[in-house]
Amino acid sequence: MRDSYESPLNSRYSSKEMKYIFSPDFKFRTWRKLWVALAESEMELGLNITREQVDELKSHMEDINYDVAEAREKEVRHDVMSHVYAYGQQCPKAKGIIHLGATSCYVGDNTDVITMTEGLKLIHKKMVNLLDKLSAFALEYKDMPCLAFTHFQPAQPTTVGKRASLWLMDLVMDMESLEFQLSKMRLLGSKGTTGTQASFMELFDGDADKVKALDKKIAEKMGFDEVFPVSGQTYPRKLDYQVLSVLSSIAQSAYKFSNDLRLLQHLKELEEPFEKNQIGSSAMAYKRNPMRSERISSLARYVISDSINPAITASTQWFERTLDDSANKRISVAEAFLAVDAILELYINIVSNIVVYPKMIENRLLSELPFMATENIMMAAVKKGGDRQELHEKIRQHSMAAGKVVKVEGKANDLVERIAQDPAFGLSKEEILAEMKAENFIGRAPQQVEEMIRDYVKPIIDTNHNELGINVEIKV
Repeated sequence: MRDSYESPLNSRYSSKEMKYIFSPDFKFRTWRKLWVALAESEMELGLNITREQVDELKSHMEDINYDVAEAREKEVRHDVMSHVYAYGQQCPKAKGIIHLGATSCYVGDNTDVITMTEGLKLIHKKMVNLLDKLSAFALEYKDMPCLAFTHFQPAQPTTVGKRASLWLMDLVMDMESLEFQLSKMRLLGSKGTTGTQASFMELFDGDADKVKALDKKIAEKMGFDEVFPVSGQTYPRKLDYQVLSVLSSIAQSAYKFSNDLRLLQHLKELEEPFEKNQIGSSAMAYKRNPMRSERISSLARYVISDSINPAITASTQWFERTLDDSANKRISVAEAFLAVDAILELYINIVSNIVVYPKMIENRLLSELPFMATENIMMAAVKKGGDRQELHEKIRQHSMAAGKVVKVEGKANDLVERIAQDPAFGLSKEEILAEMKAENFIGRAPQQVEEMIRDYVKPIIDTNHNELGINVEIKV
């Protein structure tokens, strides 16, 4: 449809898998699974429900008669009761026991938790693949010296791989938060209209043990270990905030990476993939704009700002429930997942095909290295009998003069030549250059990369090796 608004998260950015998790079909199929779990659990705990009725529900769990549900909703204006009606049309024997004792939140809220859990699992899978790709890049370039920056001003050298390990560390921290959140996902269970389970106490003639067992059985049948021990009509909306906080954290890490890469592409040191027929600019045909990194930045900014929605929603709920959460959460939660999914696909795509320009990296480092090597040069001159205090002042004067040549005259850094020509140092140009080997200035950077990946990244990849091997597709 070209005559109606369509979310670009759906049409341009997010993956087919994530879009399905947040699709109406996934939601309504989950509703039916929950109705089966409720009926079967109630039967197992002694209510007057037969195996024949449960089997009938199971036989139509997947073939949803959407036309009947949609027609019914136009009459009654209630989505849950419309689907109860449609399910009952397919299951005449079980019609009277569908949704027994439950409220709309039984299917609505439990499905929301299940949907977020499945979304987090897909995010987890993509994070594992991203960690695998990025760690391979970091290891490949762990020994390649490059100019480091603080305040985006030249600083002591690092290595290309060590810089990548900073991106990795952010993702490892995100992974820890993600796995913790997954471990704490709980269903609402069967709590009733205000969370007191009064309707189920009536169904089970006041048998509290059976009512508690019903909660546990439903959770187990839906693949969860726990339910919320207490709730109002809904699960605590703080859960939505906790989940989106994890997504926001991932977005923050990706944002940092994308900004770094955009700057490095400007410096012509690293470059994101650029396809054969890709156009960088409508006006400037020579341009290779970092559009993937820019899209990460753009989507990440949206996710970070979006995370305030569930924070406000959680803090403004009245007593046992209000409905001012519904419209907000169905937009904010879904879109955060779709956006982070797209961000990770872009991140994986870039890291898998990132372009490195060693000569540009080396040239930039060498242009600044003479300044950084002055301490080593001075010590070499002292060993030859030079006066440390005199040499320090001469180094300062030569450095100021060389800096002026670079900044004012636009010429190459001539500090090495200046020092070689100064008899106070007693050093040849070759001796000075020997003190300027970049490897002498990178500290433990290569070892740090190896140790960090060995101790923090590889255990995650090894534990989740079955999730490796996804293919990502950049649509536009």
